[in-house]
Amino acid sequence: MKNLILICLTAMLGVMGAAQAQVSAGIYTVEGTNLDGSRYGGTATIELSSDTTCHIHWSTGTESDGICMLYDNAFAAGYVFETGSVGLVVYQVMDDGTLEGAWTIDGQSGSGTERLIPQ
Repeated sequence: MKNLILICLTAMLGVMGAAQAQVSAGIYTVEGTNLDGSRYGGTATIELSSDTTCHIHWSTGTESDGICMLYDNAFAAGYVFETGSVGLVVYQVMDDGTLEGAWTIDGQSGSGTERLIPQ
């Protein structure tokens, strides 16, 4: 009986450790590379609109706005630049809340990289 209780407690702790990733509302520092490999930086602001969706605004020399979604440890956003171009970014949510990912723009070849670091 003691062994069964110990096994159950160990299983519960394992499940608790596998909790869903969290993305916080707030301002993030942006570090990225463009499609041509050049670097850029700026800020991104995330506003939660439900437990799985949010609005995101980037200010990186150009302005863009989008809708975002959290699914397990994946965080994705579709966005529109002030010029009307449409893009997509997919991030992995890291344990410290940093978002690391890749992005592209409709009609353009290649992908850039981006890291959002909570401030």
